[in-house]
Amino acid sequence: QVRLVESGGGLVHTGDSLRLSCAASGFRFHLYSTGWYRQAPGLERELIACISYRDRKVYYHNAVKGRFTITRDNAKNMVYLQMDSLRPEDTATYYCAADGRARCERPDYWGQGTQVTVSS
Repeated sequence: QVRLVESGGGLVHTGDSLRLSCAASGFRFHLYSTGWYRQAPGLERELIACISYRDRKVYYHNAVKGRFTITRDNAKNMVYLQMDSLRPEDTATYYCAADGRARCERPDYWGQGTQVTVSS
């Protein structure tokens, strides 16, 4: 059974940091690119960070570039999102996803999401 389970969300203040974790199981993790998406109320889900399984290249949405860092540990089947200098506009539900392509294009698997709320 494929599972992606996020953890680490919460309520923080502007300027604080959070580290999201995603535990993967039930598929060949090392052959999937992994990404973090987020969805704020009334908005579409957007890709904010991706790390390729093939060449470890990373992608960041402009809105988080320089503040967020995505990493993965294939030995532990884990993917992380370090979020620094958080802003109220980062408030959203954050989803971990796995994509069998070299880039995060159309995820094959999704986590259930974890809420991040940043107060001003």
